Amino acid sequence: MNIEEGLKDLICFFEELFVAQGMYEELATYLNLFINLLILTLVVIGLNYLIKNFIIEAFKIFTNKTKTTLDDFLMKSNFPRYVGRFIPLFVVYKTFPLIFSEFPDVLEIFYKLVDVYVIILIVWICRSILRSTRNYLKTREEFNDKPLESFSQIIMIFLWIIGFMFIFSALFNKSVIGFAISLGAASAVILLIFKDTILGLVASIQVSVNDIVRIGDWITFEKYGADGTVTEINLATVRVQNWDNTYTTIPTYSLISDSFQNWRGMQESPGRRIKRSILIKQNSVKFLNQEDIEKFKKIKLIESYLENRQAEIDKFNESNGVDKNLLINGRNQTNLGVFRKYIDSYLHEHSAVHKEMYLMVRHLAPTANGIPLEILCFSRDKRWENFEYIAADIFDHVIAAVPYFDLKLFEAPSGDDIRGFLEQRKDIH
Repeated sequence: MNIEEGLKDLICFFEELFVAQGMYEELATYLNLFINLLILTLVVIGLNYLIKNFIIEAFKIFTNKTKTTLDDFLMKSNFPRYVGRFIPLFVVYKTFPLIFSEFPDVLEIFYKLVDVYVIILIVWICRSILRSTRNYLKTREEFNDKPLESFSQIIMIFLWIIGFMFIFSALFNKSVIGFAISLGAASAVILLIFKDTILGLVASIQVSVNDIVRIGDWITFEKYGADGTVTEINLATVRVQNWDNTYTTIPTYSLISDSFQNWRGMQESPGRRIKRSILIKQNSVKFLNQEDIEKFKKIKLIESYLENRQAEIDKFNESNGVDKNLLINGRNQTNLGVFRKYIDSYLHEHSAVHKEMYLMVRHLAPTANGIPLEILCFSRDKRWENFEYIAADIFDHVIAAVPYFDLKLFEAPSGDDIRGFLEQRKDIH
């Protein structure tokens, strides 16, 4: 006698016992069915207890002894538990048809439900493996800036689509190809319902393939008020931690449909740009006479420049017979030009300024507020707090140096200035 025949005898044991005791055969059949279901339920509960307390615990002990962390993540994502569910499922699959051998309609529903459960269980196992792989890769430095969340979500969407196609096939006894054709006919409705998900899917692929944004990038997105570091990229949203420690959520598809600023290029470059200007009063600009030049020669950074430059200018004026009784005639130096050269020399001497990148001091177009004198250079240190310190240090010095060149900074008059002017006029009159 094989195992299957032995199980049949056990399953029919209570029915035969009840009939032998004089019970109606139909009632004995249903009582036997109830008892067998109760026993099967207890067996499944017992198996689940064994799996949870022995098999899973054994896997946990094994993962703690291994050096790799991937099995630790498998443990956290319930991989052993999902795999262990196949054991009670196998017992039920082999026993249930014997219990309901006289109920073919019930068996038909049972087989369909088992197929659906197996499909879902396989998807769960794949999801567990995918999550474990994602979490493991996050611990590797080379994957820190990759949108692993988006990749995993995209794969899971395809897995669930395939899973639902097989579930549909199992429930309605239709081929997977037939289900795909049905989806094609309803594609317009599906596109409308899942518009945001599809846009996010396409955007996630483009963001990843074109390397538009990485985790850890500093981005500025004025439309959504985002200015900070990207902390998460998933299928639907990009999460940005702003500099005030608030969070802004941006739809992923906005990264390819709208314009935003990514500061990664600055972070990867050798330096960070300083581009600021001061406003010089136009009426403080003048030609330099010999007395002015001698005074400015006391400034060490431009001493040699002034000597060489003035010698060149004097030679030109003499060779061309320029009448220097009037200062405007011929070639001349100006206090603003000498000041520009001083700033240029100062920046070249500054240890925090990157000398191999652009370094420029220039005029911008004169405005109603004066002449903008712009400094364009790059700091060696790109960290924000240090960058601001370097920029402030440079401009502290430049602003303090302005009076030494007989120049004046433009500053809008305050209430005290106007009040002082009116009182001065009042005293005069």
